[in-house]
Amino acid sequence: MRTLKTDIIPKQQTFVKVKGEHLLNYEAICVFAAIGFFLDDDTYYKDEVCLRPGTINTIDESGYLVKSEPWFNWYYAPRAISFEDVLEEFTVLFESIIDQQVEDKKVILPLSGGLDSRTQAAALQYLNKNVEAYSYSFENGYNEANLSKQIADICKFPFEAFKITDGYLWDCIDQLSKINGCYAEFTHPRQMAVIEALKPKGELFSLGHWGDVLFDTTADEQLSDQEAVNLILKKIVKPGGLQLASALWNSWSLEGDFELYLRERVKSLVSRIHIENSSAKIRAFKSLYWAPRWTTANLSVFESVHPITLPYYDDDMCKFICTVPEAYLADRKLQIAYIKKRNKNLSKIIWQEQKPFNLNNYKYNKLPYNLPYKISNKLYRIFKSILGKSYVQRNWELQFLGEENSKRLQVYLYDKVFTNLVSKEIIDDIYEGFKIENNVKYSHPLSMLLTLSLWYKNNN
Repeated sequence: MRTLKTDIIPKQQTFVKVKGEHLLNYEAICVFAAIGFFLDDDTYYKDEVCLRPGTINTIDESGYLVKSEPWFNWYYAPRAISFEDVLEEFTVLFESIIDQQVEDKKVILPLSGGLDSRTQAAALQYLNKNVEAYSYSFENGYNEANLSKQIADICKFPFEAFKITDGYLWDCIDQLSKINGCYAEFTHPRQMAVIEALKPKGELFSLGHWGDVLFDTTADEQLSDQEAVNLILKKIVKPGGLQLASALWNSWSLEGDFELYLRERVKSLVSRIHIENSSAKIRAFKSLYWAPRWTTANLSVFESVHPITLPYYDDDMCKFICTVPEAYLADRKLQIAYIKKRNKNLSKIIWQEQKPFNLNNYKYNKLPYNLPYKISNKLYRIFKSILGKSYVQRNWELQFLGEENSKRLQVYLYDKVFTNLVSKEIIDDIYEGFKIENNVKYSHPLSMLLTLSLWYKNNN
């Protein structure tokens, strides 16, 4: 017998066998198609599970899971404490975590126009770490790398900007499918486009994943259990996801109705979380089921190049969050206050989610104050369209739009082996919907079909 202990938010998925027949878990695959990640401990097969976060697991000599018990349960115990004291506690904790994680190694820091990596940049600079930063922007899209460069320049980090170009996925899709095991769709990990260029940059990554969930509220008001389930479903079900999942469910002659099945699954998982505060409860749900199965899945891309560190994934950070009053987490207050404390100049750079405003004036991102930007941005997109250059906002636009992308995509969608799993009628319905009806709505189901095709090809 051996035991495996998983972190509160694991940075790797660990798969083990359970007793049963080696059959496809069609219900789980339908959920995957709808939301983009496997729920709870589900995998592609009924005799295999993914170890749950925050558990101690007993594995027998044959490699089968015989017992799994939680060592950590998410909770909400807000302390009677001032914001200034919480900020000081966060400062000490965050910087100690980063210091212990990176030690004296050369750090590779992916930067964005948001707050998570900016908070890391402030800490890494204050700790005088050896950092090389980079960022990327979509070809013909918003120049996010410009904001990242400003952050790097203030912190005096060497910096490189990359362009994510049209159709890059097709040159690396087989490699990506093996790296992430097809446990996440392929149109999100932009880092795959520059993976070779990252190899010589440093010794380890410091990644900012999950900071935006831990350091913000997830519900604006107290919700009933039913309302909480509704909100979670609204957040996790992707556009077009229900259509594809229901079509697969019916084609595989599964019992009952898919939407009801998914709702009952989510309701059951929510009921396991014994937290009254709705925001803290939904944060716990996301950290238990979304982070380990979606966010973590593509961390393997970074890890294929260098070791990874994640300060927001740290066990002590998760425990700290459980004791912070929600009011102090709302509107990213703690991160903003920390950035201003360590480097006020970083607060003057545009906050991408609130553009064109920064950390000092983002509350003016409302009418009439943001009207000039809205008008100028609209005119810019019209101008780009006139020039025949569509304004790219999402990764799938670089992979699925255009004649050449269409040819490469169809090779995988209409692979003869894949049509043994998913009928040509379902593929036609999704692909025609993407091309003719609404490419935004059908981009997710199309991406899921591509992911399933690669998985099926690799396993049959």
